[in-house]
Amino acid sequence: MKTLLLILYFAVMVGIGFYCRKNATDVNGFVLGGRSVGPWLTAFAYGTSYFSAVVFVGYAGQFGWRYGISATWAGIGNALIGSLLAWVILGRRTRIMSQHLNSATMPQFFGQRFKSPALKIGASVIIFIFLIPYTASLYNGLSRLFGMAFSIDYSICILLMAVLTAIYVIAGGYMATAINDFIQGIIMLVGISAVVLAVLKSKGGFLAALDGLGRVTDETVSTTPGIFASFFGPDPLNLLFVVILTSLGTWGLPQMVQKFYAIKDESAIKKGTIISTLFAFVIAGGCYFLGGFGRLFSDQVNVARDGYDSIIPAMLSNLSPGMIALVVILVLSASMSTLSSLVIASSSTLTIDFLKDNFVEMDEEKQVRWIRWLVLAFIAISAILALIQYKSSVTFIAQLMGVSWGALAGAFLAPFLYSLYSKWVTEASCWVCFLFGSLVMTANIFVRSSFPAMLQSPINCGAFAMLAGLVIVPLVSFVTPRPDVNMVEEAFRCYERPSRVPQKTALGD
Repeated sequence: MKTLLLILYFAVMVGIGFYCRKNATDVNGFVLGGRSVGPWLTAFAYGTSYFSAVVFVGYAGQFGWRYGISATWAGIGNALIGSLLAWVILGRRTRIMSQHLNSATMPQFFGQRFKSPALKIGASVIIFIFLIPYTASLYNGLSRLFGMAFSIDYSICILLMAVLTAIYVIAGGYMATAINDFIQGIIMLVGISAVVLAVLKSKGGFLAALDGLGRVTDETVSTTPGIFASFFGPDPLNLLFVVILTSLGTWGLPQMVQKFYAIKDESAIKKGTIISTLFAFVIAGGCYFLGGFGRLFSDQVNVARDGYDSIIPAMLSNLSPGMIALVVILVLSASMSTLSSLVIASSSTLTIDFLKDNFVEMDEEKQVRWIRWLVLAFIAISAILALIQYKSSVTFIAQLMGVSWGALAGAFLAPFLYSLYSKWVTEASCWVCFLFGSLVMTANIFVRSSFPAMLQSPINCGAFAMLAGLVIVPLVSFVTPRPDVNMVEEAFRCYERPSRVPQKTALGD
């Protein structure tokens, strides 16, 4: 039964890839789906790129164990800040200005916005460095679940996921990814809802599980009775940093922001905002809520020996075979959707922003060919890194995975946000923020012990880098020469273009 479901799932993914080949004949079609993607596909593409096996297996288990039921705040933050506010604040302006500047990637946006090829190349290098390890991390959550469900070697799982994702992305580009994301998103919605209900039922229902969690004590964490069932948990300050990193961070991640480039029209933005927010509430809220009950399974897991990644598999190990099959497909869906989004972002950035015009002369057809080859290369590299980490005791890769989110968001969030809204942002301020975010998070890998105690955690350090960027950009812009007025006015002219709207949107004269 489990094997049959997997075969059917893989067949549908590959079939959609070949079906969408006609939409991937030029750069605009392959990378952005022709900027004609509707609200449901865009919203699900955004949500499925946001939440991967890292969240379901890694973060849900780790933060649920550390903060108890209060870890649900991370899911709420993901929905309200990472989805709702991201769409409201970034969605429309990103779509308008990116089309006006004819940019298909984040580095290309910076290059066109500031008329700076160097800025475009710098951004593409940062993305290349930090997206590869982030891509490799997507395989991590699958190892224990596949071992539990099929008793097969994790290496086979890595190769299957890599090959099948490569086939449908290379064949159909962004449109194939978006349609598959929609299907994968439905699987994730059904799966996480069913899993939460099944796990709570195994502990006597929600009230009985919450009562049991309230009786859990761990004096190494807190001596307060019932702390793991409380509203803010044992460590609200560090929980706040988790919320900031995992929620606000999406505003600066290239693979997330790129979803707004492809939105079809105003209606798609409004509907997509609602759909994406509800999706995040169910998926992120469900994951962290489920993880919050992890300590009820402490008799089945040894966190000190096996790590936090063992918590969620232990919670699921006693479910029915059909439910375990659903969980495996759920985690596969989450991982493959995020993987496809990351490799499109990586390959398009390297081709359009780094190789083209700098090292290789490319026409439209050649660009698409290079992007396809680089999709294959990125998936292969990420699979090799995952295999190296699995087969050896190498921990450097895992550390780099942990800081990649903070480095990317720390480098890009503030420059991108301010560039959409403000005319006084300077090229120098972008460079300073790029360097600050990437160097601080790199230093967090190699000289972590030299950081203040609060910032030694990659989570806290990443949140700090993002918030610091919001201060760095205006400060540096204030003390550096103002940008060329004509260049800025040309970039912002797109917002002033008249547009007819219904009276329910704006009153007439």
